Order: sequence, then structure tokens, then C-alpha cells
Amino acid sequence: MTRAIDYGGMMHRAMQGLIAEVLQNVAADGLPGEHHFFITFDTREEGVEIADWLRERYPSDMTIVIQHWYDDLVVKQDGFEITLNFGNSPERLIVPFDSVRTFVDPSVEFGLRFETQDHDDDEDEPELAELADTPEPEEPKGSGEVVSLDKWRK
Repeated sequence: MTRAIDYGGMMHRAMQGLIAEVLQNVAADGLPGEHHFFITFDTREEGVEIADWLRERYPSDMTIVIQHWYDDLVVKQDGFEITLNFGNSPERLIVPFDSVRTFVDPSVEFGLRFETQDHDDDEDEPELAELADTPEPEEPKGSGEVVSLDKWRK
């Protein structure tokens, strides 16, 4: 049996850790400066908890914005919880990190995209790719950090 180092899985977990650390800082100190986040997650993923009406409206994926109004951001080892306002209706969301597909901070042109790839042996291997359609900030804030990660394969 040949063993290989799972670099793709390791990178995936490291990037989830980066998101967790950023959100922990925001939970403790609030959003600094012009920072704000667009987070897209798979609503079908195990552990995602959203209101039924939101699940009906977003049956496969949902993008949330953490910027002006959010409440009770709690970051745990496997995900985060947050209350957001949807048309004057506050809703509690529970989002496991495994469900996150994109994380973007357009204020500094930073973005990550998490993908899964189906293999012949039906094993999903996480992979990371460059985020191609990062929303442009309203006013550029200088040079941004570009994160480009090659797709990892066995």
C-alpha cells in the first residue's frame, strides 16, 4: 500500500483555520476599518442550520455579507454562528466550515474558494483554487494580496 501526503487536505484545513481566526478576531473586536466579508456556503451540507424560508429560497448555496449589521458572532472549532438581518427579520445561522465555498474580503481584494472534486473511487478530496470573480471594492485601497493555490490531486 502506497501512502501519500495529503497536501490538499492539509491546505484545506489550514485555510479553514485562517477563516476561523479572522472571524474570532471580529467576534472579539468588531470589523476593523473597511473590512467586510462575503461568505458563500452550501446550504445542503450536514450541520448547516438556517430558517426554513431561507432554505427554500437558497436550496443549494447562500452568500451572506458580514458588514454593517450582525449580532452574536460565535466561532467554534467546526464552524460559526451568527445572527443576520434579512428584510428586518433577524435570523440565526449555523455554518460549519466544511460548508464554506468562498470567503472574500473585497476591502483588501482577498479571496479563497474551496472546491471538492469527485473521483472514480467516490472519494471527495478538498481542493483550493484561485477565486476568479472577487467583487471589486467600491474604492481601491492600494495593492491587494493575491492568493493563488494550484488544484491538488492524488
